[in-house]
Amino acid sequence: MLKIAIDAMGGDFGPEPIIEGLVLALRNNNNFTAIAVGNKEQLLKLIPPTFLNRVEIHDATDVMSMHDSATDALKRKESTIYQAIELVRDKKADAIVSAGHSGATMSLATLRIGRIKGVSRPAIATLMPTSETQNTLVLDVGANVDSDAKNLFEFAVMGQAYMQSVIGIDDAIVGLLSNGEEESKGNEVTKEAYKLISKIPNFAGNVEGADIFKGTVDVVVCDGFIGNILLKTAEGVADTIGKIIKKNLKRSLISIAGAVLMRKVFKNLKVRVDYAEYGGAPLLGVKAPVIISHGKSNPKAIKNAIFQAINSASSNLDDIIEQRLIKYSSKEQN
Repeated sequence: MLKIAIDAMGGDFGPEPIIEGLVLALRNNNNFTAIAVGNKEQLLKLIPPTFLNRVEIHDATDVMSMHDSATDALKRKESTIYQAIELVRDKKADAIVSAGHSGATMSLATLRIGRIKGVSRPAIATLMPTSETQNTLVLDVGANVDSDAKNLFEFAVMGQAYMQSVIGIDDAIVGLLSNGEEESKGNEVTKEAYKLISKIPNFAGNVEGADIFKGTVDVVVCDGFIGNILLKTAEGVADTIGKIIKKNLKRSLISIAGAVLMRKVFKNLKVRVDYAEYGGAPLLGVKAPVIISHGKSNPKAIKNAIFQAINSASSNLDDIIEQRLIKYSSKEQN
């Protein structure tokens, strides 16, 4: 049975929503147990007695705040995130979910769990909503501020493998984010990356920002600086559109009547753009599943992050990434 480590203290709102999300996951899935890392006295009060046989509490009281420097993570060996990462490193847990300090989580996962053979830099991947039924995976969205062509090539391999092994999309199509669809578009890094990624099956070439939301490709590759701006912009646009719709609906009785009829449509839209539906972003490229959740995660988001960790741990994603990097790198040399 899979065991998932949870940084129970790292979120913006303390352990309550994290433990509530864990309990929701336990209620809906009988095929895993958990190790909740945090203040034992506090956590025991939050876990219903009926679930204590499936939750082990690993006592840790030091919590890294969002204002702490990620460079201090290695020194804070008694912190909840360090202890949770160590459980995975020591194979006492199969995966980790953290809504805490994302920089600390990335650094510790990379240095303590280690990278998959052939991976230069891990990448954070996130699912973006589209006009189609399937979402688009975008990576990197924040792990690397500067990426070279080789990094982008590795992101493409990892993203395609994730979509196939974890999400279940065979023959996932990969696109390289650029300022135009033509092969000649882009800066020197993307032009070089284009040549490398062209060795991968189902490479669609360059794509533009709008293609992410059209669902024309399954995976979009970019460096972490651009990807993080893209992610934050998309979140802001979705929030703004929602507010504009609400304001306009309040202006007339006809609009209010229409709102009643459109309630189901708006509800479906909210589901598609709500980060809680996806739970968290996988850190691809490390030797075990690491799911990084939003600091403001509610119980639903934590539940779905745990499910994502379970799906990743149940796959052979790491082996597939390693094998494909070897295979496509040898094509590059030939």
